[in-house]
Amino acid sequence: MTTTAAEISLFLEDESATVRLGEDLALALRAGDCLALSGDLGAGKSSLARAFLRALADDAELEVPSPTFTLVQSYDLRIPVSHFDLYRLGDPAELTELGFDEALQGGICLVEWPEMAESELPDGRIVLRLTHEGAGRRVAILAPEKQASRIRRVFAVRDFLDGAGFPQAKRRFLTGDASLRAYEAIYPNDGVRRILMDWPPLPEGPPVLDGKPYAKVAHIAENAYPFVAIANVLRQEGFATPEIYSVDYEQGILLLEDLGSDSVLDDDGKPIAERYLESVACLAQLHSQPIPQDIPVTDTHVHHIPDFDRTAMKMEVRLVLDWHLPWKRDGALASEDERNEYLTIWDTLIDQLGTAEKNLLLRDFHSPNIIWRENKAGIQKVGLIDFQDAMIGPTSYDLASIVQDARVTIEPDLFHRLMEHYLSLRRRQPNFDEAALLKSWAIMSAQRNCKLAGLWVRLMQRDGKPGYMKHMPRTLAYLGVALQHDTLAPLRDWCVRAGIATAES
Repeated sequence: MTTTAAEISLFLEDESATVRLGEDLALALRAGDCLALSGDLGAGKSSLARAFLRALADDAELEVPSPTFTLVQSYDLRIPVSHFDLYRLGDPAELTELGFDEALQGGICLVEWPEMAESELPDGRIVLRLTHEGAGRRVAILAPEKQASRIRRVFAVRDFLDGAGFPQAKRRFLTGDASLRAYEAIYPNDGVRRILMDWPPLPEGPPVLDGKPYAKVAHIAENAYPFVAIANVLRQEGFATPEIYSVDYEQGILLLEDLGSDSVLDDDGKPIAERYLESVACLAQLHSQPIPQDIPVTDTHVHHIPDFDRTAMKMEVRLVLDWHLPWKRDGALASEDERNEYLTIWDTLIDQLGTAEKNLLLRDFHSPNIIWRENKAGIQKVGLIDFQDAMIGPTSYDLASIVQDARVTIEPDLFHRLMEHYLSLRRRQPNFDEAALLKSWAIMSAQRNCKLAGLWVRLMQRDGKPGYMKHMPRTLAYLGVALQHDTLAPLRDWCVRAGIATAES
C-alpha cells in the first residue's frame, strides 16, 4: 500500500484481497459516509460492495442482489446501508427521489457508477476507483482527511495482523466503548478467535488543572503499556486476564486472547446472582494479595501504577459541579460558595481515607468488563478486561463498582448478598477491619457516583453520546445509598440543597 496526502493506493492481487478490502472498509466507515465506487465493468465494484455488506452484517451468506434495476437496495444493519447502482439513472436529479439524502443522514451510502449523478453527490464523499493491473486490481482512494484517517487506521491494523502472522484473517467489529478504543473479533485460519484492541494514541486534551489535561490529572491510561503490565501481573497471580500475543505500542494495536463472550447478565440484561457472587469473591481474593506498583513491561519500560490521589479524586467529583448541576439547572453554573463548600467537604472525606486499606483497584470492575467462564473454576471463572486505568488506592472503590453496577440495577436484596459475601470472605483474612472498610466503601461509592453523575452529562453534551443518560436515575439512587453513612452527612446535606439527593437519602 502507498499513501500520499491526497490518495491511498493499494494493489489487490486476487479476489480474496478484494474481499478483505471490503471487510476492512466496513470497519472504517460511519453513518454519514458516502462511498463512491468507480471502475469499468468487471473491475470489482460489485464484489467489493458485496464483501462490505456481508462483513457489516457479519453474515457470509447475506443475499446481496444487484441494484441495477431497482437502483437502490437497503440493508438494516449495525449501521444502515443503502446500496445504489446509478448505471440506469435517467437524470441526476432522480437521486433525491430515490431517498439518497435521507439514507445518508442515518447510514452509509454505497454508490456504484457515481459518474451518472456526480453533481448530486456530497463533496465529502469517499471516491474509490478500481482498475485492472496485470492479474489483479489497483485501488485508488480519495477521501477527506477525517474519513481518510479512519481508512488508514484499518489498513494499519491489517498490516499489524500481517506482521503478527495472520495475513488472511477475517475481521469483524466487536464493540466500542466510551473512550477511543474499539475492539475487533479476529478469525485466523487456525480457527481460534482472537481479540484485537484498536487504541489510537490519546489526543492531548485542553488543560483543566495546573496546565494538565483531564486524562493526566485523573490518571487515565494514554498508551498500551499499563494494559499489558496489569494483564501480565494479574495473570501471574492466577487471575483470568487475556494473554497478549502481539503489541504495537507506538500505534496502540494489541492482539489478545479471547476470554469468551458470556456475561454476568442474563438475556434480559439483568444480573445473574451466582455470577456476581463469584465476581465479588474474585475481588476479595485480589484485595488479599499485594500487587507491586512498579511492573516491568519491556526491556526498556517499567509501568508505575499511579496512586488514586487527592487531585485525581477531586478532579472526578468536580464533574458534578461542571456538568451535572448546569444540566439540572438549564445551564446555570454552581455558585462560588457552592463549589468551595463541596470541594472542602471532599477534602475532609479524602483525609479520612488516609488509613483505609489500599491495593490495586481496577477502576471499572462491573458488568461490561467481566466475562463469565462457565467451564473454569474459582477465580478463573471471572474474566477481567478493561483494567488499563488501574491505580493503587482504596480497595473499597472496586467493591462499590460491582455491588452498585453503573450499567445495570442491583436490587437491594442482591446488593446486601454481595456485600455480605465479600465481607465474609475478607473476615477470614488476618487484620481485616470491617468497620474501616465500610466507611471507606461509603466514601468511595459517593466519589464514584458523583463522578458518573457528571460523566453521563459530559458524554451527552460534549461527546454526542446521549445513550449514557439512561444510567442517571440509577447513579443518583446509588449515591443516595452511600449518603446514608454518618460520615457523609455533610455531603448529604450539600446534595439535598443542590437538588441531587433527597432528604430521605
